[in-house]
Amino acid sequence: MPLNRRKFLKKSAATGAGVAVAGAAAAPAARAADGKKPQHPAKRYSLTVMGTTDLHGHVFNWDYFKDAEYADKAGNAMGLARISTLVEQVRAERGHCNTLLLDAGDTIQGTPLTYYYAKVEPITAKGGPVHPMAQAMNAIGYDAAALGNHEFNYGIETLRKFEDQLDFPLLGANAVDAKTLRPAFPPYFMKTFHVRGAKPVKVAVLGLTNPGIAIWDKAYVQGKLAFPGLVEQAAKWVPKLRSMGADVVVVSAHSGTSGTSSYGDQVPYVENAAADVARQVPGIDAILVGHAHLEIPELKVVNEKTGRTVVLSEPLCYAERLTLFDIELVFGKGRWEVESVSASLRDSSSVADDPKITKLLTDEHKKVVAYVNQVVGRATGTLTTVEARYRDAPIIDLITKVQEDVVKAALAGTPYASLPVIAQASPFSRTSEIPAGDVTIRGLSSLYVYDNTLVAKLLTGAQVRAYLEYSAEYYVQTAADATVDVEKLTNAGGRPDYNYDYVSGLSYDIDIAQPAGSRIRNLTFQGAALDDAQQFVLAVNNYRANGGGAFPYVATAKELWSESTEIRTRIAEWVTAKGVLDPKDFASVDWKLVRNGTPVF
Repeated sequence: MPLNRRKFLKKSAATGAGVAVAGAAAAPAARAADGKKPQHPAKRYSLTVMGTTDLHGHVFNWDYFKDAEYADKAGNAMGLARISTLVEQVRAERGHCNTLLLDAGDTIQGTPLTYYYAKVEPITAKGGPVHPMAQAMNAIGYDAAALGNHEFNYGIETLRKFEDQLDFPLLGANAVDAKTLRPAFPPYFMKTFHVRGAKPVKVAVLGLTNPGIAIWDKAYVQGKLAFPGLVEQAAKWVPKLRSMGADVVVVSAHSGTSGTSSYGDQVPYVENAAADVARQVPGIDAILVGHAHLEIPELKVVNEKTGRTVVLSEPLCYAERLTLFDIELVFGKGRWEVESVSASLRDSSSVADDPKITKLLTDEHKKVVAYVNQVVGRATGTLTTVEARYRDAPIIDLITKVQEDVVKAALAGTPYASLPVIAQASPFSRTSEIPAGDVTIRGLSSLYVYDNTLVAKLLTGAQVRAYLEYSAEYYVQTAADATVDVEKLTNAGGRPDYNYDYVSGLSYDIDIAQPAGSRIRNLTFQGAALDDAQQFVLAVNNYRANGGGAFPYVATAKELWSESTEIRTRIAEWVTAKGVLDPKDFASVDWKLVRNGTPVF
């Protein structure tokens, strides 16, 4: 597939060729009292760089899973329609010609809206639609965006089509061709701001994406693209940008600030490396941070080599916040110098939708609302994830049952057909509910919010035991005589809910009175103690299969089969075929929490 580099590098150069006259400030010269020639005050220039990140397909303040306006306890609002209003406010305040608008990635995955235009009415079809996120971002007037890891979830063809539909470049200095190691996407974007009576200000934006793509979307990128580290690539590109005359260097990085990685040592590069980039690479003024879904108004990091402060900001996610970097420059010794950088956030809940975006995308929105509200079956009772973190919940058993059935059918007639199939699933949501009565695509999608696909891996009993022990680290060690508070029982060490796995087809206790690593008790298969040498087929999502969460053995285990159909689609197909969603067809109590052998609940 053509890499499209020439087109976008050309577009980048053209876009940065010239911008309307900017507002430089210079006070009138006053005659010195001593009669000496007056000193002209230094020329100054104020630039505002705006930023969003982790939009994840949110155009409107709408929850497709609940078929209602989005609402949370914090009173947040989301969506690009709100961001458009905030952006126009800032442009009116600062002058359109003194602003830049960036995004830090994860744009085309995350809602039924994005799923619909990737899979149901795909943008890749001949004469297909323009992606709603492309329409919205073009209308708002983004200047550049970094690639996020979720940009690759639907494959390279979909990503390239989305890229082609944008009026601005998708940047990824560390997304390179696997064979030539040359940039597969534009590494940077340059924009020139003209200043009355002074040299222009040149702003360079370096885009960096996440090395974890090599693991998380291995099926799509292996052998085609490689993703070296953020620090390494920034160290290569920032000096080049400075040598090209950049007065300001801003990095848009789809990478958090914590310095940690969810994939252990499977990749030799840090997942959340934005603060490392600021600390280790000289010549950067500001970093727009993404990936971690955190609200960081302003984080100051001192560069170890220059002693200069680099300002970072992360505007939460889902278009709930807009970052503003206010950059002050002063002209002296024939060049512009950055005098100060400050960062702040604006809140989408403080404004209404921009009617321009509403008018533009109402039809697409209505089409997706109708799609997710299709009835595909009937539930005999209410299923919920409310207690799924600490009790074996039937609603999670539904996921494992579907995965088992799909993998068994796929392996029929192969040498592995006789092996027992077990399956993993995580309690992704704490609020999902499938009510009794009509079951819709919307209800099923809320159960499985990620666009994961299914993989079959070959594991031994001993490896499954280690897998379960690792999963059980999710629980906080709780003494047998201590009061159990379910709100403090889980997420030990900051582990998210999606990195805790049920495993079906086995029976086991998790003894939370014991230290991590020795909690799995009474582990049996078909009523007998688990044989460490027994072989199993594990039906597992692609995120976990490729090393997401750093579960032991699974990433390196032999792969027997995989597919590109989303697990949520498989769930909808299973329910549609059954017509009735009855727990007797899928539910079983496979595990329970105990303390010194006594059940917690």
